[in-house]
Parts: sequence; structure tokens; C-alpha cells
Amino acid sequence: MKTVERMLWKLAIIQFIFLCIAQLIVSHSSFAPYIVKVIHYEGVIKNSATKTIETFDQR
Repeated sequence: MKTVERMLWKLAIIQFIFLCIAQLIVSHSSFAPYIVKVIHYEGVIKNSATKTIETFDQR
């Protein structure tokens, strides 16, 4: 049981290290547009305001 616990601790530490590395890469401004393509599809980068339509209280 001791060996299994040791192996799980090692895996948890390795996973935490890779998580930190991935967060640093994604948060770095020069790498983000190449890695995170979702922001282009969602339209987050566009600075244009969209016209909203009131749908409540229309009688």
C-alpha cells in the first residue's frame, strides 16, 4: 500500500507541474492567440457592440 501511495503522490505532483506550465503558456499574451482559438469563434476579440433586443414586457 505504501508504494501505491507514493506513486499517487508522484502523479499528483507531476499533474500539478503540468497544470502550472499550461496556465503559464495560455496566459502569456504572445502564445494565447495561437493556442486558444475559442476566443475567435466566440467573438470575444471583436470590440464591436451588438444591438440587443428587448424581449420582456412587450405587449
